[in-house]
Parts: sequence; C-alpha cells; structure tokens
Amino acid sequence: MGHSHDHHHHHHNHAEGNIKVAFFLNLAFTIIEIVGGILTNSLAILSDALHDLGDSLSLGLSWYFQKLSKKGRTKSFSFGYKRFSLLGAIINSIVLVAGSIIILSKAIPQIFHPEEVHVQGMFYLAILGIVVNGAAVLQLRKGSSMNERVVSLHLLEDVLGWVAVLIGSVIMMYFDAPFIDPLMSVLIAVYILFNVYKNLKKSMVIILQGIPEEVSIESIREKLRSIQAITNVHDCHVWSMDGNYNVLTVHLVLDKDYPLSEQVALKQQVKQILKGESINHITIEFENQDEHCELVDC
Repeated sequence: MGHSHDHHHHHHNHAEGNIKVAFFLNLAFTIIEIVGGILTNSLAILSDALHDLGDSLSLGLSWYFQKLSKKGRTKSFSFGYKRFSLLGAIINSIVLVAGSIIILSKAIPQIFHPEEVHVQGMFYLAILGIVVNGAAVLQLRKGSSMNERVVSLHLLEDVLGWVAVLIGSVIMMYFDAPFIDPLMSVLIAVYILFNVYKNLKKSMVIILQGIPEEVSIESIREKLRSIQAITNVHDCHVWSMDGNYNVLTVHLVLDKDYPLSEQVALKQQVKQILKGESINHITIEFENQDEHCELVDC
C-alpha cells in the first residue's frame, strides 16, 4: 500500500517537474520571440509571441496552483484550493484577449498597407521555434498526467503556428507578398480568441456550478433506483470544483428502517455506483418513507 502511494507521489512530482521545465523553456522562448518580432518587423511573430506568452502564463499558473491545491482544506476554504486553478484560467484569458485586440488593431490596417519585413530573420526564428517547442512536446508526451497532456497539446499548437510562419517566410522569399505577414497575424489572433472563448465558457460553467459534461444525473438516478432498498432519489446535485474533481450530494428514500450496520453496506453500494459515474466526493442522506423532506422538489 505504502509502495503504491510513493509510486503515485513520484509520478506527481515528475509531472510537476515536466511542467516546470516546459514553463521556463516557453518563457525564455517568448522573450526571444518578442525581440525577434520587433527586429524582423514581423507582426506574425509578435502574434505568436502573444500565443506563447499565454501558454507561459497558463503553465506558470497551473504549476503554482497545482502546488497550492496540495495544501488541502483550511479554515477559510473547506474544499481546499482546487478552484484556484480557474482563477488562473480567467487571468490568462483576460491577458490573451487584451493582447489579441492590440495585435488585430495593428494587423488589419497593415494587410492593406503592408510594411517591409526581414524575411530571413523570420525563417530562422521559425526553425528555432519548431525545434524548441517540438522538444518540449516530446518531453511532455512521455508524461501520464492529464495536466501534462493538456500542456503538450498547447505546445503542439505552437509548433503548428511556427510551421505557418515558416511557410509564410518561404513564400515571401520568392514572391513579393508582404501582406502575408499581417494576414497570418490576424489568423493567429482569431485562433487565440476562439480558444479563449472555449476556455472561458468551460470556466464559467464550473463557476456557476453547472453539471459536468461527463456526468448524467438521469443515469445516476436510474442506477440508484435499481438498488432494491431505495424507493426514491431526490435533491441530487452535482458540480465540479475545477473541471476534474466532481462533487455530489443526494437524498435517498429507503423502503424500510434499516439498522446502521446495514446502512453502511448500502452506502458502500451507492458509492461504488457513483465512482463509475465520474464522482469523486459523495455526500448521502438516507430518509425513511414517512419522513417529510423540505427539499423533495429540488
């Protein structure tokens, strides 16, 4: 038992280490990009720098909040710090929206009045971008945690962004088409805004205590009613703390009075069913047939 805990702990630290490496790699490269974008006068590279800055921010925040969430419950936060990761997602979204609006306000006029860009500089920066982000993707692909997989997808998007910049720079080497740079910049900014919208929508559902996508209350009710001792299921609420950790509270009406020792076995049966329904934290209240519950309509 102790061994399996250590093994899990080792995996957790390994995941945190991987995210830490990816964070510093991404942050260093973002700074190189910003300088490179200014030197080459390329808005596409600056847009990609914004994308990378967003990734660096979310990596840094997820690393910080992952450490914070280990603190568990406190006097102020009875559920612990799990929901703080949402705060990170919202901060990150605000930064990305502000940056994208600035980029779009500069890029759209430049499509019609393009400025000269340093194409060779763009070309070499794009190759460096593919190599650095590609190395980070390979590092995180080996990871097994959900967090590592999400981060590796983010970095894979960066690789594809750089492939686009590389193709754009090659076209501009052979054709006089300086409008390609601001056009790519607009496309990258629109793509960032689309992702921000998706992430914000997800965060809002969690904050507003919406039912998690992977949970079906109807399925839970049906499965619980299939237990012979249970005649009714009501006041069933499900919400998520952070998109991964789901909480459920439920009232169950029993067909007769059961002694406490038998209620324990019933609870185990209920918990076993709920574990298979992506529920992590379960609160059950048993009621008898004659008991009047004020929450019966909930």
